[in-house]
Amino acid sequence: MSTVTESVDVNVPVSTAYNQWTQFEEFPHFMGGVTEIKQLDATTTHWKTNIDGVKREFDAKITEQLPDERVAWTSIEGSKQAGVVTFHRLDDTTTRVTCQMDFEPQGVAETAGDKLGFLDRQVKGDMKRFKEYIEGRGGVETGAWRGQVDRPGA
Repeated sequence: MSTVTESVDVNVPVSTAYNQWTQFEEFPHFMGGVTEIKQLDATTTHWKTNIDGVKREFDAKITEQLPDERVAWTSIEGSKQAGVVTFHRLDDTTTRVTCQMDFEPQGVAETAGDKLGFLDRQVKGDMKRFKEYIEGRGGVETGAWRGQVDRPGA
């Protein structure tokens, strides 16, 4: 299992950054290789990706969601991955968004790409594009889901 952690400071309030991140169907606007995400219910999403011609589909389940603090997920079929995105208020207009992701490479190509730092560069680029996306919208999110999902066993 490989782990990558990347942070970006965005010039929007914490609630704006968090609200935009909860709009999963908007991810293809800033995540490279993500072609489509459908929100199936409050905690389940269906992903379609195309990375270097390798197409994949998988479902992911939100395992924890605390407004303005964190969103955690794990895949429930397909590619094995899990992660958490946290939101840290730096001041009234600046938020640090940190993504930590664990990923199980599949096959020779993904294993080689992982060893060459592909996932690190991908997540770094995605976080930079998220900053450009939310700031480019004038700091106005496309929607929000403020519900809470408690961590299993909490």
